[in-house]
Amino acid sequence: MTLAIRPACADDRGRCLQLLAMLGGPDGRTVPPGAAAVFDALASKARGEILVAEANASVIGMAAQSYNLALRYGGEYAQLEELIVDPSARGMNAGGRLLEAAIAAARARGAAEYGLYLVAWTEKNQPFYEKYGLKRVGSEMRMPLV
Repeated sequence: MTLAIRPACADDRGRCLQLLAMLGGPDGRTVPPGAAAVFDALASKARGEILVAEANASVIGMAAQSYNLALRYGGEYAQLEELIVDPSARGMNAGGRLLEAAIAAARARGAAEYGLYLVAWTEKNQPFYEKYGLKRVGSEMRMPLV
């Protein structure tokens, strides 16, 4: 089976939103109402991008990342927002290939740093990310605004 990584296009929106629903979380959240519009914005590459993993003409995974401005970098840094592989496709290294491609895209764009947030229910993924060169730095503080 051949695995290809490519930028997402408008035709991938429905499948990517299905994958997002699989991500779940501690509260079993579903796809938020604005997710389709955010997909379109990220796919435009203005503030981020979405890459998909495709096998046998089916999208089996996705990586969505945003590009943010920071004075401390004098420019952009990249943030992995979601990395999702359909459970039926696990073991094909789709997640690793998506992460490598996402990091390469951020590097090519000139981002100064690459990061992601681990939350309580994704802490178990830390060894996976460490395999690709990410290191744990500090902790996060947040508050909901909506």
